Parts: sequence; C-alpha cells; structure tokens
Amino acid sequence: MSIPAAFDYHPAKTVDEAIELLQQYGDEAKLLAGGHSLIPAMKLRLSQPEHLIDISKIQELAYIREEGDVIAIGALTTYTQVERSELLRKVFPLMPECASHIADQQVRNRGTMGGCIAHADPSADMPGVILALKAELVIQGPNGKRTIPADDFILGTFETALEPNEMLVELRFPKSPARTGSAYIKLSNRASHYAIAGCAAVISLDSDGTCSSASVVVTGSAMQTTRASATEAALVGKQLTDDVIAEATSHAADGLELVGDIHGSPEYRRQMTAVIARRTIKSAIERA
Repeated sequence: MSIPAAFDYHPAKTVDEAIELLQQYGDEAKLLAGGHSLIPAMKLRLSQPEHLIDISKIQELAYIREEGDVIAIGALTTYTQVERSELLRKVFPLMPECASHIADQQVRNRGTMGGCIAHADPSADMPGVILALKAELVIQGPNGKRTIPADDFILGTFETALEPNEMLVELRFPKSPARTGSAYIKLSNRASHYAIAGCAAVISLDSDGTCSSASVVVTGSAMQTTRASATEAALVGKQLTDDVIAEATSHAADGLELVGDIHGSPEYRRQMTAVIARRTIKSAIERA
C-alpha cells in the first residue's frame, strides 16, 4: 500500500484560522476538505505537502440557502447535501442530478462543492455544472473577500485563480429565468466514474420556442473544464430543430486540447463530445 510523505497536520476551526495557517506555510501547505482527491494523490506521492490544513470541521461553510435572486452554497457543502436538497431540486435540479452520478455514496458523503472546483480536475462532474450555471465564487484571503466568475476561476489542469494564501468559501448561483431547462450527461469510466466525455447544458427559450440563452460546458474530453462557446453561439436566436442542434454540437470540441489515453483517443473524444452534447442539449430543451 502506498504511504504519503511525512507532513504536519493542522486542524482549523475557523476560516480566519485556516487563512492564518496558509499565510504561515504558503506553497508548502494544502487544504483538506473531503480528501477524496488530495489523499490518493498524497499516497501516490503526486502531491507532497509539508503541511496539511484540515478545514472539514468548519461548519459555518456547510449550507444551502436562498438569498433573493441567488442561491448561496457554502464551500464545505457535501454532494449528499446537494443531492438531497429540496431547495435545489426546485430551483436548480441540475445540481442534485449531477451529484447523484458522482462516484459512490461514500465519496458523495465526504466530497465537497468547494473542494471539487478548487481541485480543478478536468474529468470531474460538478465543475462543469458550476460553469454552466454561471456561478460566482467567493474567495477569502488575508485582505478580505473577492468574487470571481466561475469561468475565470479554472485556468488549467488542477490550476485555478486561487492564491496560496486564499480559500474558496462560497458559491453563488443566480436564478434562471422561466422556460429554462438543464441537463448533465456523461460517458463515464466504469471503474472510476469520472467522465471520459461529459456535457452540462442550461437552455432558456422564448415564448415562441426560440433559444434566448445557452450555456454549454464540456467535461472529461479536454485538459480543463471548458465552455463550448461555438456551440452556444450556434444555438442562441434560433428555433432548436434537430438540424440546428446537430450543426451546433458538431463544434462542441472546437478549440479544446483533447485528451488521449487508454480510455480513448483525441479523435474518439471529439466524436463522443459531439454525441453527448447533442443528447444533453435535447434533454435540456425538453425540460425547458
């Protein structure tokens, strides 16, 4: 069995305490929330932090609440809490739907909303949903809080806009207009349940059925979770016939740095990205 390199363990009881520890140890420290991504990486020695800051007991960061036209979710809210939330089932059914397809129940019981997007694994499910719903992320550091759009947060594979002395504390989702439908579909690896190719889509329709807005995000296929901008542009302002959807989703992988591995070549992922995107968008339209 793999054993992590030696590290010092620091349990933090508050956000301020966690940030003080991040300031003290800088790049030598990692935050531990659910741990389902960090601990395996440490056991394989792909990550070797000298200091582990455990934030899992900061209960003030575990919540789902309605604040006017926004739904606020604390960074330590688990997938299970998302999956079982009646508020989210009513307002943002996409999130409980996605959460129900993540790994297994043990992972969902510990994995957190903030941890998943801060980790920025390109094959993870929830970051695609967070981008598709156009969330704003609240980040806290020694100089206070700042807010950044989810689209500007993920910079690359396991790379985000977080500074070494900052932590993600909240995700904020603006409510969608009427006649909006959403869906998340993936082709998953049978062993890990990660996405080989996945798509999250949020589609809004005018009263005559014309697409007024489209948010389409690709997961799994590329080196980072990415918005399919060409597909979105090809949908907006049109009646979403099968031909329009097929043409739009043929561009779903445009501009992506596609992954090639034992689970599929870049060419295979390009094709599956288009197929999954088409199915996802059709499902979202039906729900709208």
